[in-house]
Amino acid sequence: MAKNKNDPKQDAEKVNEFMANLEHPLKAEIEALRLIIMGANSKLAERIKWNAPSYYYKDDLATFNTRATKHVHIVFHHASIVTIHSDILEGDYKDRRMVYLRNMEDVKANKKEIEKIMNELVQILDR
Repeated sequence: MAKNKNDPKQDAEKVNEFMANLEHPLKAEIEALRLIIMGANSKLAERIKWNAPSYYYKDDLATFNTRATKHVHIVFHHASIVTIHSDILEGDYKDRRMVYLRNMEDVKANKKEIEKIMNELVQILDR
């Protein structure tokens, strides 16, 4: 289980600093998704992992892949993600799934689905 020894407030400041310095063609979409993810459940926290915004609750759950520039790429890397059904989760990996959103229209259209996925992960970790 991942243990966060950092202060979540300090972690959020590091993410804000990272985002302020991020040069990415879909930066607005990444920011919008940050708000969606963090607004999905008050138990979620964010920090920088793998040089990108990452989300956790008890364990690491999801991280942006900011190297992708043609779409926003979120890696859901908690092993329980394979038990969650969603049409936006892609891949057939044993312990992870991917989400790819092309633009702000995709972000807005999938807001509820992202919230559902994050809440299901929190519920699984609370069992």
